[in-house]
Parts: sequence; structure tokens; C-alpha cells
Amino acid sequence: MVLRINGDERRFAPPLTVEALVGLLGFEGRRIAIERNGEIVPRSRYSQVELSDGDRLEVVVAVGGG
Repeated sequence: MVLRINGDERRFAPPLTVEALVGLLGFEGRRIAIERNGEIVPRSRYSQVELSDGDRLEVVVAVGGG
């Protein structure tokens, strides 16, 4: 399946949940926010949300500093 992540097309084997995608992208344990097709995906639902071919995702990583 093809997903558009932060504007770039990437291919993945289905089935794929948001939780699995986070692992594949190397963001496990990091503070992130994910938007799928214009809607925020709550962290509590990452394991339940199945991704579909053509989904558009925005992944934002929190960066500390000051």
C-alpha cells in the first residue's frame, strides 16, 4: 500500500496499524502527534487504527529545548 507521510510517498505491506507504522518509522518512545487524512489520531487508538492505501499522514515530533 502507498501512504503519503509528510508529503512523501512511501510503500508498506498491509495490514498496517498506526502503532506498527510508528515502529517502522523509528518513533517508538518519542513524543509525536499523528494526523490521518486531516484528523488527529489519539495515542490511545494507535493500535486500533488500520491504515489504508492512499492515506495522508502528518507526523510531528516534539523537540525539547529552550
